[in-house]
Amino acid sequence: MRYVQTEIRNNLDPLVEKPAMLTGYIPDNTIEVDMRRVHPAVLVLPGGGYGFTSSRENEAIALKFISEGICAFVLNYHVAPVRFPQALCEALLSIKYIREHAEEYNIDPDNISVCGFSAGGHLAASTGVHWNNSYIKEILGDKAYGINPNRLILAYPVITSGEFAHRGSFENLLGEENESEKLLELNSLEKQVSKDTPITFLWHTYEDDLVPVQNSMLFATALMEHKIPTELHIYRRGWHGLSLGNHLVYGDWKYGQNHVTSDWIDMAIRFIYD
Repeated sequence: MRYVQTEIRNNLDPLVEKPAMLTGYIPDNTIEVDMRRVHPAVLVLPGGGYGFTSSRENEAIALKFISEGICAFVLNYHVAPVRFPQALCEALLSIKYIREHAEEYNIDPDNISVCGFSAGGHLAASTGVHWNNSYIKEILGDKAYGINPNRLILAYPVITSGEFAHRGSFENLLGEENESEKLLELNSLEKQVSKDTPITFLWHTYEDDLVPVQNSMLFATALMEHKIPTELHIYRRGWHGLSLGNHLVYGDWKYGQNHVTSDWIDMAIRFIYD
């Protein structure tokens, strides 16, 4: 396995002091298996309410993907007090980086997924609905090529700014002073789905009392209305932020102790290869 790090620079916000960091985990091809093997890739976006990036939804996720032959990249994107659209541009430029280095890293440039958790799920879904919007092209200029994700994987995502919103995420993303109706509408992602939004895998729990399950349901409904292939899993039990739902992300759990939701990652891997 190769371990690579690169800086993602796009300083839109004056509060940005250091570039975002993209960390890649690249499986090695071998003579014994196949030196010419081309791998899918996934960009992992941890959650944290746009206030921090969760370690629980970081390297452990990437290593699970790489164990199944998927190149994984984790983006440590900017959060509050840095505001929208800084993190979105960093995520889109990360997709561009992965695609531009596809040959070097033995990646299929037409199979790049974005996997996000909670507010990271909002960021992942944002790449899927905003990548070809005129305002993004205006911001990124000649960098706005090759930024489209091919698939989305959304884990208990923040989606809507409406009735079922996780208000703290939007306060961190926009700042209370910038929570205009226009910006809230733009970031209520069920309203931004189009025919160009990629196929999507979602999972959530019915018992999530932080980000209501209606967030995933609203996005899935919008996808289906646009005839975009959609896979939605709603688990009856489980709290917010489960990540892999096993001992790797819960220090007081014993080996082999798994939450019922822990099979989501296997279904998501099948979704990537399908």
